[in-house]
Amino acid sequence: MKELREDLDLKQQEELMAKYDREYTFRRLKGPLAIVVAAIAICWTLFQLYTAAFGIFPPTIQRATHVGFALVLIYLLYPFSTRIKGSRIPFYDCFLALLSGGVAGYHLVYYKPLLQRAGAYTTADVLVSILAVLLILEAARRVVGPVMVSLAGLFLLYAYFGPYFPGFLSHRGFDLDRIVTHAWLSTEGILGVPIQVSSTFIFLFIVFATYLRKSGIGEWLTDLALGLTGSAVGGPAKAAVIGSAGHGMISGSSVGNVMAVGSITIPLMKSIGYRKEFAAAVEAAASTGGQLMPPVMGAAAFIMSQFIGVPYIKIALAAAIPAILYFTGVFLMVHLEAKRTGLRGLPRESLPNAWRLFKQKWYLLLPVAGIVYLLARGYTPMMAALLGVLLTIGVSFINKDTRMSLREIIQGLEESARSAVPVAAACATAGIIVGIVTLSGLGLKMANGIVELSGGSVYLTMFFTMISSIILGMGVPTTANYIIQATISAPALTSLGVSVLAAHLFVFYFGIIADITPPVALAAFAASGIAGSEPFRTGFQATKLAFAAFLAPYVFVMAPVLVLVDVHGWNLVYTFAKVIIGMIGIGGGISGYLLTHGRPWERLLLVLGGCCLIVPGVFTDGTGIGLVLLTGFYQFLRTRRSSGSLEKQELGVRNWHKVK
Repeated sequence: MKELREDLDLKQQEELMAKYDREYTFRRLKGPLAIVVAAIAICWTLFQLYTAAFGIFPPTIQRATHVGFALVLIYLLYPFSTRIKGSRIPFYDCFLALLSGGVAGYHLVYYKPLLQRAGAYTTADVLVSILAVLLILEAARRVVGPVMVSLAGLFLLYAYFGPYFPGFLSHRGFDLDRIVTHAWLSTEGILGVPIQVSSTFIFLFIVFATYLRKSGIGEWLTDLALGLTGSAVGGPAKAAVIGSAGHGMISGSSVGNVMAVGSITIPLMKSIGYRKEFAAAVEAAASTGGQLMPPVMGAAAFIMSQFIGVPYIKIALAAAIPAILYFTGVFLMVHLEAKRTGLRGLPRESLPNAWRLFKQKWYLLLPVAGIVYLLARGYTPMMAALLGVLLTIGVSFINKDTRMSLREIIQGLEESARSAVPVAAACATAGIIVGIVTLSGLGLKMANGIVELSGGSVYLTMFFTMISSIILGMGVPTTANYIIQATISAPALTSLGVSVLAAHLFVFYFGIIADITPPVALAAFAASGIAGSEPFRTGFQATKLAFAAFLAPYVFVMAPVLVLVDVHGWNLVYTFAKVIIGMIGIGGGISGYLLTHGRPWERLLLVLGGCCLIVPGVFTDGTGIGLVLLTGFYQFLRTRRSSGSLEKQELGVRNWHKVK
């Protein structure tokens, strides 16, 4: 499939990534500057690998060093404005990079005095804290975007002007010294849980994902998916779903998944007559679910582990069924749309041989299987990821096509650090917000406010939480979205008796779906760039394709057996089957096709049946399953009558010819 990958060259991919993802607006450095920046990035990765192997440093030293490396790289790599082009680093960015190293080094130099002062901070402490907050906000603006920075700024103002806010939002307020020192010098703000996880688990899994990509597993999985499904009805679209699910195991970026898989599948879909918007929407919807797919998932999953005090392996296992349901929902919608519009597959002779591909490179799955095994055996995520990196490099030597050279291994160290920069910036900025929430007690107030607004209804609370997660996800990365929602919205759900794990997966799930929800649907916009389609139409089409998957989070909140809570007997199998039937119903209603083109009343019954299956209970389950099955049976009879009439017409024509 090499010739297919050439449809979208590297330069085009970089331009699209830079257009739709701020993480890729960095300077393309050359010469000595490039070597210096690469050396800093490699040192950062080596520092993280060292602490994974031999133990992390005291919390503030480990986290401040992590933030310091990220800030230095941001100011050296990312320009003040995306409109500024060129490979030169201006003097002011060099100065800001040095200043960033200084504020991070302050924790290292004055580690013991800061502990001994125990909150009695000096003027120097306050000044360094002000600088650190400002540097982090500016760095986040360059990498993450203005929405995240504006949100953090609003929380800082809230901390200062607390007495002037109305109702339950009011608090006694804090002076500037208290706010900035709490943000930078304590372990409850910038150096809190988000950066703790970023400086340990997340970075190591980013290194693991980098070397998996360099081993070629992403391309192999995409080719395997094409070989398996490419000739079926809607084959290339189905291959996009399966390929994106596989690629999602090693990538936490929706836009990155679109570029990696969509550069192959979108041109394929267009080449056999698929509409541009549909081709782009399929890839966007499928790629967005990659952050749900274990074992790597998105960075937010590691933060979830720390927030709720659950081992990461349990998070990954709990997310497995929601991830399967997401991709099943998208797959169903793709199949129904393909049947409705008569989309065909590719000739089998033009597709790769799946069995031959599997025999040639089956060993590429060993690192993924190894990570799962190590986590299940009780290894820490850091150690499991470190061993996973070594295993990935090792298995790459089995075949000359995947073998990594020393140069590629060193490049992997640099690429890992560059990939970690946006995550660290988002986590540091989110730490400011989390620090203000804990300082002011806002989290509990907001949770109570949401419950009061919903009148104590768990369904309305879920709906409000879904809307807020999607809206917030339009402006901030998934990781930051999850952190904010985990401190504000998830407690509202748990206060109504929802399982803690289900509540946190709920906000995580809908924060991810924001990537395909207009008006700011980054994954859909990136896919439209490859397809040459209209971005907003692509976004709405992607939302339509993923709509059946919107059912899953509501069900696993009401029936937490789907996230492996309270599993007993056959309830897991029954609930899973029930959700699939609900997805079929909603998919058939939304697409207008189940076994044949649906009439308006049939579509309404299918959607009602699917929605009934959200509410657990014998009556609602029976009603929902009954509506979907009866409507399907009626369409089956209608297709039989239609085919019978057609056969009679054909027989009559043949008899007429005989008589003639």
